[in-house]
Amino acid sequence: QVQLVESRGGLVQAGGSLRLSCVASGRTFSSYFMGWFRQAPGKEREFVAAFDWRVGSTVYADSVKGRFTISRDNAKNTEYLQMNSLKPEDTAVYYCATDPSWRRVALNPAYWGQGTQVTVSS
Repeated sequence: QVQLVESRGGLVQAGGSLRLSCVASGRTFSSYFMGWFRQAPGKEREFVAAFDWRVGSTVYADSVKGRFTISRDNAKNTEYLQMNSLKPEDTAVYYCATDPSWRRVALNPAYWGQGTQVTVSS
């Protein structure tokens, strides 16, 4: 079993920055793939970013590419999502997620955090 605990989100003005963190426990974190998703009001949950630890590469949704950065610290069992140049349309509940499969982590990961609200004001 895997547990994921996210940091608190918050309210930020457009153009500002925010960093989310997600601490994993219960399994060998370093061998699991982790990603981030978000769900805006009235919309379906969507993929945001994922990190492939095997090659150190990252994948981003087009809507956040160039503004968001995903990273991880295996020593702390923690993954981060650095969000810069935030826009009102980034307002959503953000979820971290993890799965032992790279294919599944970006589509339907097995384990999810509780979600944290990020609100970007215009």
